[in-house]
Amino acid sequence: MKLTVHTPPEVPLEAEILSPTSLAGLSEAEVSALIVHHGNRKEALGEFFSVNGKMNGRLELEGDLSFVKLIGQGMADGEMFIEGNVSGHLGCGMSGGRIVLNGDAQDWVGEDMTGGSITINGNAGHMVGSGVRGAEQGMLGGEIFVRGNCKNEAGGAMRRGLVAIGGNSGDFTGLNMVAGTVIVLGEMGIRTGSNMKRGSVISMNPARMIPSFSYSCTYQPIFLRFYLNYLRDVGFEIDDAWLNGSYQRWCGDAISLNKGEVLLYQS
Repeated sequence: MKLTVHTPPEVPLEAEILSPTSLAGLSEAEVSALIVHHGNRKEALGEFFSVNGKMNGRLELEGDLSFVKLIGQGMADGEMFIEGNVSGHLGCGMSGGRIVLNGDAQDWVGEDMTGGSITINGNAGHMVGSGVRGAEQGMLGGEIFVRGNCKNEAGGAMRRGLVAIGGNSGDFTGLNMVAGTVIVLGEMGIRTGSNMKRGSVISMNPARMIPSFSYSCTYQPIFLRFYLNYLRDVGFEIDDAWLNGSYQRWCGDAISLNKGEVLLYQS
């Protein structure tokens, strides 16, 4: 089934129904009649999208989606392919299936995600793989791949899963991280790993560590070769030197459990 924007919303459109899971078994007319929140009004989905095709587990979205929020919320199966930029909370609460976005995403990609995969062939905003403000845990499983850059707090309060950033990440990468893995092929901002408990944050560039992290050693982590080869298989550009290179290991955060690690590639 393909949904194409014919009338871009003027204010944020909350469209959590846009997922293969939510639309399973519905006809074109039934999908067009579904209710979405446009600002403070309830309107039919057909007021914004034209609907074509039969729902068979694959959903395609196309057009100006920059004001459309919550796409893929609660998605449990199927595939969704999106052409265009989207608003926030892409894949919120996702537990399975696959989302591929050819464009940019705003904040909170994969918020409270427990499974499945999200691939963004562009840039992402703040809080990739994070939980909501005040939550004790963020992403609980699954994979998020961002080909470009992302902003602050990637992997915030992350518990399990993998977040891979092909470009740069902003400040506070791995903030309050409980477990899981964040790999940044570019540069990280400041205050990496603040209040980190466990888990791994890995970067292919130097970073200025906060004082509550301590240098442990420089070594060649074998497990990282598997991660990097996997990222190469899914389309990231991986330098051969990274596979067998040496990495500084920093342990922290000492103000928390002090069982997390930050690995920095040494050229």
